[in-house]
Amino acid sequence: MMWKVISGQDLHFHSWDNEFVVYNNLSGDTHLLSLAAAQILLKLKEAPSNAPLLAIALAPFWQVDPSAELALQIEDILSDLNAIALIEHT
Repeated sequence: MMWKVISGQDLHFHSWDNEFVVYNNLSGDTHLLSLAAAQILLKLKEAPSNAPLLAIALAPFWQVDPSAELALQIEDILSDLNAIALIEHT
């Protein structure tokens, strides 16, 4: 399943240590994200993707292997980002 940032969103990020705050101009909501969730969201701002491709792209930054287990963890984060209306299926 491919995911993308919801069209028309102008997301504003600010970070402290390994936590990110993102403001969604469409909903007016501000969300506290983990470093992993923020990196996934930033990748999706570049282009639509899915969990296995995101695992391959982000594994080097996280210094882990791009395994099926990592893809499942990313899928959970994608589900969370979808639940707070930051991303949608393509």
